[in-house]
Amino acid sequence: MDMEKEFIDLFELQTQLKKGIECLFPSRIWVRAEVSAVKARSGGHCYLELSQSDEKGLTAKANAIIWASKYRFIAPYFQSVTGSPVSEGMVILAEVQVNYSQLYGFSLIINDIDPEYSLGIKELERQRTIERLGKEGLLELQKGLSLPQLPYRLAVISAEDAAGYRDFVRHIEENAYGFRLSLELYPALMQGADCPESIITALDAILDSGNEYDAVLILRGGGARLDLACFDDYGLAAVIAQYPLPVLTAIGHDQDFHVCDMVAYEYVKTPTALADYILSIYEDEDARLSSYMTRMKLAFGSRISAMESSVGMLGSRIRGGFSLKLAAMEASLRILEARIGAADPRKILERGYALAVDGEGRVMKGAEGSSPGDRMSLMFADGTLDCLIEKVR
Repeated sequence: MDMEKEFIDLFELQTQLKKGIECLFPSRIWVRAEVSAVKARSGGHCYLELSQSDEKGLTAKANAIIWASKYRFIAPYFQSVTGSPVSEGMVILAEVQVNYSQLYGFSLIINDIDPEYSLGIKELERQRTIERLGKEGLLELQKGLSLPQLPYRLAVISAEDAAGYRDFVRHIEENAYGFRLSLELYPALMQGADCPESIITALDAILDSGNEYDAVLILRGGGARLDLACFDDYGLAAVIAQYPLPVLTAIGHDQDFHVCDMVAYEYVKTPTALADYILSIYEDEDARLSSYMTRMKLAFGSRISAMESSVGMLGSRIRGGFSLKLAAMEASLRILEARIGAADPRKILERGYALAVDGEGRVMKGAEGSSPGDRMSLMFADGTLDCLIEKVR
């Protein structure tokens, strides 16, 4: 073994690196980085992993810590401004002290985070997404679709346990008009880094279901501004813009307006407002039909009255004409009854005549055909005589 080679101990190397780094960065500096991991410990300290990437992939990475004495002020202030805690995927601007330890290596100690910068980065990304969609002609595609006159079967994308989704369903089911709609839920994540892909998966599932839906509704119901940043995602907005069914969105409160809202067929602020929008279509159609029926009654009312009057007059004429004819027929019947009555054999017998009947009950028109010993009957008005023929002259 060659013992004459020059060397230094690992500790000495680490110490020299520590001195060099601390000499280069003797004071705090502001560093821009993306949060790739964050974990708040029970002791109050917060540990982060910061990184930077380009189109080729990861280019830099460093561990960082916010001591509890600082974190208890930084965390609530950041959330009060952005509406969201420091979380994965955020780009932050942090005031750091560069630190190097002989045991743990390079790290950054965070003393402050500028929440306005994180908001500004998201807004800049949003504007770039809008410009890109506009250049690709995707902003107005949904507006060219047609919503059915009465949209009945609706596919809903939302988190199953979301308050906004429950409010929407309750508002639809308890509407004052009693309208009934078909709602089918396709659950999806509605915030976080995986939100866009989760919603795209739900949109694909709707098409793959084979069901003939009239429209797709995306419901979120508001939240922190950075929580809703996923709805400014280019990939999600592009899929919605090119979707073959009308997509209606309700993913924020009054102050929120997202790229997905811009490309949708229609957007409203809240799930309850979207329920009102759907129901208003039915209410307008109901009012239109009621107005149509009223106009029909007014238009045909006078004509029906005139027809009823004509029918009444015709009925009177018919009744009058038949009354005269019936009287004449009744007179004829009375004459006929008199004639029939006069020809009745019983009437003739009452005038003193008799009717001769042979033994077999046949009327005898004369003596011809009769022989002595034959029996016959003579019928009078008051009775009948049974006779025996003794002689025929």
